[in-house]
Amino acid sequence: MDIVILAVVIAVVVLGALGGLIVGSRRKKQLPPPPPAAPDITAPPAEPHVGDEAETPREEPRRTIEEVDLPDGSAPVTVEEPPAEAPEIEIPEPTAGRLVRLRARLSRSQNALGQGLLTLLSREHLDEDTWEEIEDTLLTADVGVQPTQELVERLRERVKVLGTRTPDELRTLLREELLTLVGRDMDRVVKTEPEDRKPGIVLVVGVNGTGKTTTTGKLARVLVADGQSVVLGAADTFRAAAADQLQTWGERVGAHTVRGPEEGDPASVAFDAVKEGKEMGANVVLIDTAGRLHTKTGLMDELGKVKRVVEKHAPVDEVLLVLDATTGQNGLVQARVFAEVVDITGIVLTKLDGTAKGGIVVAVQRELGVPVKLVGLGEGADDLAPFEPEAFVDALIGE
Repeated sequence: MDIVILAVVIAVVVLGALGGLIVGSRRKKQLPPPPPAAPDITAPPAEPHVGDEAETPREEPRRTIEEVDLPDGSAPVTVEEPPAEAPEIEIPEPTAGRLVRLRARLSRSQNALGQGLLTLLSREHLDEDTWEEIEDTLLTADVGVQPTQELVERLRERVKVLGTRTPDELRTLLREELLTLVGRDMDRVVKTEPEDRKPGIVLVVGVNGTGKTTTTGKLARVLVADGQSVVLGAADTFRAAAADQLQTWGERVGAHTVRGPEEGDPASVAFDAVKEGKEMGANVVLIDTAGRLHTKTGLMDELGKVKRVVEKHAPVDEVLLVLDATTGQNGLVQARVFAEVVDITGIVLTKLDGTAKGGIVVAVQRELGVPVKLVGLGEGADDLAPFEPEAFVDALIGE
């Protein structure tokens, strides 16, 4: 019994000693580091809105919809627009002597006719071959067959009588004969001032592409430069932007433009233009007519109607036919058609500074029996000039 108790005590002591050794060894070992503490997380700044600075929005007082004053609708809100600037009025170049000032430009393209004739006439012996060359030169310049034959016949007679020919004598001889051919005694005044009434009425006719609307605008500048007040009638309602183009020309010189709806009745626009011209006390009403029509029937109907309607106010004083000088003899076909439709009283030759031949002046006058009254010598606003035979012939033969 005592032996059992002793064995138990020894076992307890041994177990206690072993437990102490285990605890001591554990204390000598390095303990693992404690787990890291959770970091403090800061909320990201709010995204800036349009027009806000990039900073955290601040609390601001807000109003409810009941606290906001809304318009009651009694008075409409008007937005004042800045007043439109009036176009600057230009002062056109005086027309007196304008063709003389433009003579150098004219002579650059027309010199071949005059200089060619002078060279041929200066030959010591003028045989039949030379006279044929003179005829060819005139025909190439679009003078026309009959005028060419007349001029050559007169030159033959005068050269035969003259005998010996100096350059100055030849120049004088050729100048005189060309002036006779062009017609120095024809009435080339654009009739815009009837004695018994105001305003004068001018119809401008011609096929689109000849510069008809531009010529109407330039003619307004010519008349304003001569001290006349002008009303423009945009009766070419079939061509897109024709009325805008004419109005722009008018605004540049202070001329009032009467226009109607696109593809409206041209005769109605022409009638209203003359009516407003009378009410405004204008000196002249220029009417730009339609030129899109290709058949003789259409031309007769449209232009005839315009002329009849306008003459309910007063007679038409001038009918100007605009021709493109570069078309040469082909332009005479158009001239014949228009002459059958309305009574042409004058011709405006445009683009005479380009590849046009100077002889077309003679040919078209012979064809229609009416004078060339105005010529266009360039794209400039003041490049439309009253036709002066002397200045024209001097440009043909050069200095």
